[in-house]
Amino acid sequence: MNPDLPAQADTPIRVLLAEDQVLVRDSFRLLIDTTPGMVTVGEAGTGAEAVHLARQTVPDVLVMDVRMPGMDGIEATRQICNTAQTAGVRVLILTTFDLDEYAYAALRAGASGYLLKDATATELLTAIRVVAAGDALLAPSTTRRLIAEFVRRPARQPTPRELDRLTNREREVLTLVGQGLSNQEIAEKLHITIGTVKTHIGNLLAKLEARDRAHLVIAAYEAGLVGGSDG
Repeated sequence: MNPDLPAQADTPIRVLLAEDQVLVRDSFRLLIDTTPGMVTVGEAGTGAEAVHLARQTVPDVLVMDVRMPGMDGIEATRQICNTAQTAGVRVLILTTFDLDEYAYAALRAGASGYLLKDATATELLTAIRVVAAGDALLAPSTTRRLIAEFVRRPARQPTPRELDRLTNREREVLTLVGQGLSNQEIAEKLHITIGTVKTHIGNLLAKLEARDRAHLVIAAYEAGLVGGSDG
């Protein structure tokens, strides 16, 4: 069990499914509804339906396919994450396409996780819990290659004022988050407690106005703290 995950709460994680293949969607719903601590609150077959249902149900997590009829999952994610009513919804992209372009676009749109459909049922359930807890989750192969993608692309640089607000320790933690380390790994590397790590991450989220850990990763790349700095 991941020590970074909180104990299961009495209130179940409310999950909305967006997937255009009915059989796949049915299997996801069955898996989630038979898992203690989770419940589906709706199903969408298109991106537009996902946006509409997200506004109606305001789920904790939206499991989103990328390729759907009409509006795709990336645009649906952008609309959901950038609307005040649904800004707190955590989007987990679940797709068959292990493509850097999709992963990059999904994170930019506001997604908190990116997982491939070859994941096991256990991995999907863990991903939902991780994203619901406010952490980021990326498929391992995607994480490795995403470094090059961030380095290649021009991006908004955090302003000096934003970076000046960080303490030296917060910069260290941000760098390690950007490298993909877990709270446990950061604690061990810096010889501090997990509680202290979580405090630093909370401070980083507030100071950098990041919605979750996935966007701290983006901030670390854009600040030049990881990736491409060695030339």
